[in-house]
Amino acid sequence: MTDYKVADMSLAEWGRKEIAIAETEMPGLMALREEYAGKKPLAGARIAGCLHMTIQTAVLMETLVELGAELRWSSCNIFSTQDHAAAAMAAAGIPTFAWKGET
Repeated sequence: MTDYKVADMSLAEWGRKEIAIAETEMPGLMALREEYAGKKPLAGARIAGCLHMTIQTAVLMETLVELGAELRWSSCNIFSTQDHAAAAMAAAGIPTFAWKGET
């Protein structure tokens, strides 16, 4: 069973490359990952997110997972969703429900 609904899973590799670039431009989240590496301060937290599904949101999502949270995510805007970001999150095993034009 798949626990995601995205437009095109073949976009995941492109999304992963874009996420790697975005990580270099988001020092605050990267500092949190480094500071709490291995400590899992969010262990046991179950977070349902509904936010613009962009590459930057993907960096936030992966940070929350690295800090120990369990996520389920959906997009909040039919126009802002980046399908490659959603595909990368689904490929990473994060339940993601987002595609451009979603209603």
